[in-house]
Amino acid sequence: MDLWNVLFVAPFADMIGSPRFLLEVIIGGLLTGVMYSLVALGFVLIFKASGVFNFAQGAMVLFAALTLVGLLEHGVQVLFALAATGIIMVLLAIAIERLILSPLVNQEGIILFMATIGLDFVLRGAGQIAWGSNVKPLDVGIPDKPFEVAGILLNSFDLFAAAIAAVLVTVLAVFFQKTGVGRALRAVADDHQAALSVGIPLRTIWAIVWSVAGIVGLVAGIMWGAKSGVQFSLSLIALKALPVLILGGFTSVPGAIIGGLIIGVGEKIAEIYWAPPFGGAIENWFAYMLALVFLLFRPQGLFGERIIERV
Repeated sequence: MDLWNVLFVAPFADMIGSPRFLLEVIIGGLLTGVMYSLVALGFVLIFKASGVFNFAQGAMVLFAALTLVGLLEHGVQVLFALAATGIIMVLLAIAIERLILSPLVNQEGIILFMATIGLDFVLRGAGQIAWGSNVKPLDVGIPDKPFEVAGILLNSFDLFAAAIAAVLVTVLAVFFQKTGVGRALRAVADDHQAALSVGIPLRTIWAIVWSVAGIVGLVAGIMWGAKSGVQFSLSLIALKALPVLILGGFTSVPGAIIGGLIIGVGEKIAEIYWAPPFGGAIENWFAYMLALVFLLFRPQGLFGERIIERV
């Protein structure tokens, strides 16, 4: 009975007793979830094109943020620094396609996955050599001031990040569903050999997808770097994208957003209302427990395709 009171009665009584505070927690969770979704989008793009989990996506976020802040430290104007970093990420994507992906066409998925692990170490090492390993503040002119609406405390930076994520999702959804490149990308994801046999340029498609993933990584790097500083722990944000992808599905752009929102809200509510009985600080592992439970009932994710195999 005591356990029931601790886990259910007391938390729900607190929620009902202060609905305005609950709403503030939910909104804060939604805005944090958007930040997770920005990272998860990069994983979805690569997985849709190659069927491989890109372990280096977190390093790409870090590399983009380090490059941008390094250019700003050398006196480059913000807009020029953003443009230059975008070009660098596109060139990086082309290099990855030429040096890593092309030699591994039609290899087993585990081989491509191991290649992305190697790429993760290379990018982190290259970023450290080029720009150093100190924590660097990033200021690109995004306002970061709290304000109150109807008694609910909000943050202008979080709202700006949510707006950027909404624009990215809309553009990517149109790109995948309405353009010839998007349809070719889906064909490549289904079967590399079949796509090549009907004339789809596999190398070009991969270069485009990795370029887009690099730009998404740049946006995520800007948001996370401006929020918490550009530091090498930024690459570990990739691990936080795992439960987001498990919930939303590895091949769904909208799923990355919905999964991020669920994880963000779940973390905040758990930390505020369920952390005390566990001694606090459950926000760091709650997302993984939620994803583990979710795997038991729908392993393909909310928006993933159900896999049916003949036995």
